Amino acid sequence: MDELASLLWIAEHHDSGRYDLIVVDAAPTGETLRLLGLPEAGRWWLDRIYPIQRRISALTNPILSRATGMPTPKADVYSAGEELFGKLEHMHDLLSDPDLTSVRIVLNLEKMVIKEAQRSFTYFHLYGYPTDLVVCNRVLPDDAGPYFGAWREAQQRYRPLVVDSFAPVPVRDAPFFDEEVVGERMLRLLGDRVFDGADPTDFFYRGRPYTVRREGERYLLELELPFTSKEEVHLSRFADELVVGVGSWRRNLILPRVLVDAETVGGGFHDHVLRIEFATPATTAGAKGAR
Repeated sequence: MDELASLLWIAEHHDSGRYDLIVVDAAPTGETLRLLGLPEAGRWWLDRIYPIQRRISALTNPILSRATGMPTPKADVYSAGEELFGKLEHMHDLLSDPDLTSVRIVLNLEKMVIKEAQRSFTYFHLYGYPTDLVVCNRVLPDDAGPYFGAWREAQQRYRPLVVDSFAPVPVRDAPFFDEEVVGERMLRLLGDRVFDGADPTDFFYRGRPYTVRREGERYLLELELPFTSKEEVHLSRFADELVVGVGSWRRNLILPRVLVDAETVGGGFHDHVLRIEFATPATTAGAKGAR
């Protein structure tokens, strides 16, 4: 079962009450990250483009069928599309709910792997998926012997970097075993060594990478973008839609209702947090003055 099928299966079976815990093992690759952004892209298409396309098809399909003799999409095709995007949206709601779901990043203590994990961590924040734990995999023991000495020294050098980079998300170690981790016995041993008596189903960190709050006469939207520079962040706004770009990735944030009519008046990027200021909407200010 591929990752998309697995996630859609979760969205379909989550409410059945049959499963207490579901784990999806996914590599932090570009394909996986695009998959995690698919529900939001689908929602945008369903809200903005789909209604127009369906109305146009209803008007033009009979004409095209008679003129070309080719079959045209029927109503059930669009209904199937609606059902798919409904499942994708439900999947997004499950994955982005910090009370139900968490992302756990597993990395090797190697320079390029750590960089890739940092990049994935940024994109998880960009799309609002909560991360509660980082696991350093295949960590060599102190008595690894002279053959692995240089490797062990490199791991010891990189681990403090991982701890500092991902803070306040906690970091745990998975040891390098002398046999392959296959089967229930080895999986239990791995779990015992990583969690050391703690409940692996607990949440080890809770954070909200995307918040909106009021400060005096203005509203402030904050979005955490770790491991990102100011030069990589690009912003644009179209009515109630705020487009946040980080490198080649982008997220379309639909602004809360209170900010739809609010003017963007400022912002900045400091300590890996993007801050955007909005003026108090005229309707809200007018109502306040009337009281």
